[in-house]
Amino acid sequence: MGRIGVLLLNLGGPDELSDVRPFLFNLFSDPEIIRLPFPWLQKPLAWLISTRRAKTSQENYKQIGGGSPLRKITEAQAQALEEKLVEEGHEARVYIGMRYWHPFTEEAVAKIKRDRVDKLVILPLYPQFSISTSGSSFRLLEKLWQEDSSLRNIDYTVIPSWYQHPDYLEAMAQLIRQELEQFSHPDDVHIFFSAHGVPKSYVEEAGDPYQQEIEECTKAIMRTLARPNDYTLAYQSRVGPVEWLKPYTEDALIELGEQGVDNILVVPISFVSEHIETLQEIDLEYREIAEEAGIHNFQRVPALNTHPVFIKSLVDLVENALEAPSRTFSEVNLMKKKVKMYPQERWEWGMTTTAEVWNGRLAMIGFIALVIELISGRGLLHFVGIL
Repeated sequence: MGRIGVLLLNLGGPDELSDVRPFLFNLFSDPEIIRLPFPWLQKPLAWLISTRRAKTSQENYKQIGGGSPLRKITEAQAQALEEKLVEEGHEARVYIGMRYWHPFTEEAVAKIKRDRVDKLVILPLYPQFSISTSGSSFRLLEKLWQEDSSLRNIDYTVIPSWYQHPDYLEAMAQLIRQELEQFSHPDDVHIFFSAHGVPKSYVEEAGDPYQQEIEECTKAIMRTLARPNDYTLAYQSRVGPVEWLKPYTEDALIELGEQGVDNILVVPISFVSEHIETLQEIDLEYREIAEEAGIHNFQRVPALNTHPVFIKSLVDLVENALEAPSRTFSEVNLMKKKVKMYPQERWEWGMTTTAEVWNGRLAMIGFIALVIELISGRGLLHFVGIL
């Protein structure tokens, strides 16, 4: 089969505090993260949001050591996967392509070209597909392939999602069992799945299968776990004024506290590595919310990281992809029921759902501009004499 390459895709994260603002700028410059009707607004808005949020985000990263551990963990995952593939007799090299920070996807593709890879497996480290995660990386890769004719000589295949892989489910179940045994009454513990949220419009209007895959994944993990525990699925990390998938994690925790639930085990279902959403948002922010709601025993399942059964699942995914017919970026979009990637929403006026979403976004931009003008004393309203 020749030289095999595996490209692991992930979000990326700031390595140190000085990286936070440029990382946020890259994140919010992505039209799959913030959808705007006019492309020329994307980078100015990204600059505004990243500038305003930089100090708060830096404080959050200070609480977990001053930077994200995502790069080191992903490098360890890549090394473990490569070693196992070599043990299986493959001439394989594993590459890391981060979407918003080093090593960027473009850097990984340059190395793949340099190494003259014959067969490439593109494997996102997101078990479930979403427009804003795997979809964004696939869109970037498709653009790189279109712009560089030499890349078309590489026989590549895409793995769109893999949340139902039995070894992945078993690895998750093993971690949950391990933590449940730390409770005095394991069967009475409420298992709380917390997934990264996406705007509701992504699912209802753009056809994002993320919510469906998260729900199916949660049920599959519980079947694999084979225990009688009650469980909840909620969504975290929302930003902006638009409606995101519900229930929100903080609201669900408060509701469980009001119901008298005292023991909770949180499972970060959409994350395979420790990062800011697990170490700071769940471990610190949501723990405080839970304790204030009367939940006295709040524990969390660690992320998969380099769990051996998880690495085994990645090996199996790569080997199966090598044997199956290749899947191109466009074929993946068709498989995902023609998900509407960027540009994906047309401008509408009136009381339609899309119009309400855009009106909310424009109101957010206008409000931010007004606040900045009030603080700085400069702007359009001062110019015309209103302020």
